[in-house]
Amino acid sequence: MKSIPTLLKILLVLILGTQAHHVYAQSGQFSAGANNYLKKRTDAFMTITGYSLTPDVTTGSLSITDKGGNNPNLQMISLGGGDRISANFPLYLEGTIAVNRYNPTFTDGIGSTSVTVPVHWNGITGTGGIGWGFPLTDNLRIRPIANIMLGHVESDLSIAGRYIQNNTGADLQFLNKGRMNAYGAGGSLMLDYEDYKPEREYDVEMRYTNISINTFDSSAAVQGSADSQSLGLWARARYPTPLTVLEKPLRAVFEVAHTEFLGQLRGALGFDSLSSVGTGVEIDRSASDPMFSRVRLVFRYQFGQSVRGTSIGLAASF
Repeated sequence: MKSIPTLLKILLVLILGTQAHHVYAQSGQFSAGANNYLKKRTDAFMTITGYSLTPDVTTGSLSITDKGGNNPNLQMISLGGGDRISANFPLYLEGTIAVNRYNPTFTDGIGSTSVTVPVHWNGITGTGGIGWGFPLTDNLRIRPIANIMLGHVESDLSIAGRYIQNNTGADLQFLNKGRMNAYGAGGSLMLDYEDYKPEREYDVEMRYTNISINTFDSSAAVQGSADSQSLGLWARARYPTPLTVLEKPLRAVFEVAHTEFLGQLRGALGFDSLSSVGTGVEIDRSASDPMFSRVRLVFRYQFGQSVRGTSIGLAASF
């Protein structure tokens, strides 16, 4: 018969083994749940980048905060534009560079562990386009455009990965020196109307865009794809005022824009469309600076389903 101390030792080993297995299972459960949560947030971020792939005044500057719900903070800003080479050479070139800051948060409900860690992601995307204008009338042309896109996303809080690992045993690769790279390819079709006269200038554009985004050379937990589709209408009118600046009349500027988001973009941020109305001034610098022929300052009011905001746009014509 085994002695009582021997039986106690065996019992102790069994208890410790059971606890170790329970801790390992908890860690695995948390890791799987957290990485699944991370993958969902990454898919959301890839979709969000689709809002800023092309020049669009409705999405050029967005800041969304919802502290009472599950929607994380989001800040987006972009710089972009496009135009044909000249009136006599209809080659069209465009480009957009956008910076996005996204704040998904790990909260209760991941596995059986309660952890709240803010994880700020910074993304930068660049999009280029080349097209050709085919005249339909003297003022109206149709323009097919080929677009390509590159993007990069990183977490600026690698300490969050270490915090989670130290407190739960889970190893979340993306939070600690992780990265996501994305490329996109697609195209746009634009109808462009221009009617310029000394007493006023009118511009109207209607555009459909479809760009497919995919990841490459990225951390395993954050690989995926998304489609960026939108249909937009933009119009601007300029009228000379009695004021003179740099030997040219100061122009008053009025513009309206509306964008319908399609596919995965529709409802991704809680709205299906965005509209913008704006007014401002334009200085004609052609007499003193042929490089920046015009400079515009426009104040805009943007609105959509449960979304309101204002922005200031500064633009230059070459």
